[in-house]
Amino acid sequence: MGLLDLCEQYFGERDIYKLLDLEKTALPKDIKKAYYKLSLQVHPDRVKDADKANATEKFKVLSKIYQVLSDKDKRALYDEQGVIDDEEDMEGKLSSWLDLWRKMFKRITDEDITNYQKSYIGSELERNDMKKAYLSSKGCINQMMNEVPFLNVDDEPRLQKIIREMIDAGEVPEYKIFTNEPANKRQRRHKKYARESKEAEEIKQKMQNESSLEKQIMERNKSREDGFNSLMDKLMEKYGGEDDSEVFEIRGKKSKSKKKANGTPVKVNGVKNGRVNKKRN
Repeated sequence: MGLLDLCEQYFGERDIYKLLDLEKTALPKDIKKAYYKLSLQVHPDRVKDADKANATEKFKVLSKIYQVLSDKDKRALYDEQGVIDDEEDMEGKLSSWLDLWRKMFKRITDEDITNYQKSYIGSELERNDMKKAYLSSKGCINQMMNEVPFLNVDDEPRLQKIIREMIDAGEVPEYKIFTNEPANKRQRRHKKYARESKEAEEIKQKMQNESSLEKQIMERNKSREDGFNSLMDKLMEKYGGEDDSEVFEIRGKKSKSKKKANGTPVKVNGVKNGRVNKKRN
């Protein structure tokens, strides 16, 4: 079975650009980032045992797609004729695909994530993300919590101050759902975060001997994928680099390095002092 047939079988799409949610004009760095995000979802080390066989096949298909799009001649052939050279063995050992993935993406440690969080919170980048989230959610704070990395209920006073300043300055329109949020909605959100914080701590204790943070994330907070992807986009942009010899690999006691050239390591969320920081699969 050819690669395009496998794409349709496992992903329901024969157009490999659409499969990766890319335009045909995508740059190599965009292809790399898109491949990374989608491959994380089907990485054999990040799924339950019952899903491992299917995830393994999907992972191999994505790896082959990336090889095609990262090869100038193969990509040109596909772009011009919609044809993919299937001469290479698609049934190769999974270890070869995993090795490729690990060579592409450096590890992100807890220290990296913590350092990134410190530099992100209070930055112009965070302010812009808040603005985008406010506009896209039309003022829904619950949705904003999902879209802005590291944002949680303890940050609400700061969020209110920043957005109200934007409203007063005419940067954004006023959405009553934000400025006059019903008290019961706010209470439900705070109860939810308190519950998740408690559950996260229980899971942390239960899984303290585990080496994989992403397993904790999947168990505790599957529903916040958007925020996780948003964070990983930023980490990829800041630390991913253009060189395929670098790669992000989520590992470590809680995980999603080579370090930067200046020795500074990159952050995903955890639970600290009763705060739930967002992490994603």
